Amino acid sequence: MGSIRKRGSGYLYFDFKYMGVRCREYTALKDTVTNRRKMKKVLEKIEAEILLGIFDYNAYFPNSKQALKFMPEDEVASNTPLFKDFAWEWFDEMLVSWRESHADSVRSTMKSHVIKRFGEMKVSDITKSDILKFRSSLAKAPGRNNKEGLTSRRINQIMLVVSMIMNEAADRFNFNTPYRGIKRLKIQRVDIEPFTINEVNLILANIRPEFRDYFLVRFFTGMRTGEVDGLKWKYVDFNRQQVLIRETIVKGKMTYTKTDGSQREIIMSTPVMEALRRQFDITAESSEFVFCTNKGTPHEHNNIRKRVWYPLLRHLDLTKRRPYQTRHTAATLWLAAGENPEWIARQMGHSSTEMLFRVYSRYVPNLTRQDGSAIERLLQANQMGGAA
Repeated sequence: MGSIRKRGSGYLYFDFKYMGVRCREYTALKDTVTNRRKMKKVLEKIEAEILLGIFDYNAYFPNSKQALKFMPEDEVASNTPLFKDFAWEWFDEMLVSWRESHADSVRSTMKSHVIKRFGEMKVSDITKSDILKFRSSLAKAPGRNNKEGLTSRRINQIMLVVSMIMNEAADRFNFNTPYRGIKRLKIQRVDIEPFTINEVNLILANIRPEFRDYFLVRFFTGMRTGEVDGLKWKYVDFNRQQVLIRETIVKGKMTYTKTDGSQREIIMSTPVMEALRRQFDITAESSEFVFCTNKGTPHEHNNIRKRVWYPLLRHLDLTKRRPYQTRHTAATLWLAAGENPEWIARQMGHSSTEMLFRVYSRYVPNLTRQDGSAIERLLQANQMGGAA
């Protein structure tokens, strides 16, 4: 038997069962004797119609999402929203659980691809065939650097947004999701291209002096671009010889690290310690950031990449590689030195050694040490650590 209940805000709601489902329908009526009497009469009528098999949920609660659960499929289709309306509603609801950088990425994907294709369709009208045709069209869409077709990785990112929206819509409006059975595209494995210790020495010996310590730290800590560009002095602990990774910079904004596992303490080798002490004398009094511009603001990584990094590689006749390869270089140097894989995984911010062995398997020698001392010997043997 149903009842009239009061929620925390003091407003009344119906609480009853229909077709084995508990239904709660909220009202804007305050908890008064008069309002309870009115609602009780309505509830008695509802229960009588349920008993007679003539109850029309939508007639009583036309704006209720619950009503869709009890509609015939053809009626459900006529009552579901346009994809664009539901997609942006879903996006707004998800914002509270996303980082700003991720929200920006999803927003861009929706505007550039998803809404353009499905925006004017009702969510319940979208079929599996529609989704597969859309995915196929992405493979022919213009990619970066005028390449024909987006990469499989990018297509998977776009399709993930489509799947989340459609699965949520199907759940809310009680229809079968058309995304069932659609698998991710296989991504071709890309080999890493770390630098050798000789190449590292060559780069550090020829790079512009103001960027030498910046890249030295990158080569021997394995920090991601956003982590080193956003590194603040309060996270450099000279006493414990640690660099604390607590924040990262994305599109000019400081934010939480890539994952919880990315929060870590990196042990400073002697060259890193000396580089950071030299940098301390340069920027500590003028900026909170370790590496910064003359104005005390963080470096813009695209600027460094285009004006410093790539021109230097061309000058040295080295294969063009992204600055991110400095991170892979750190991992392979640690492996070459014989450090323990678990220690390396912690330095890199990996949750386990699985990724370490999967990405760097061909660089793994006999592993015996676990304290960071082996890399010290390798660097000293190659005359690293002195000022330029």
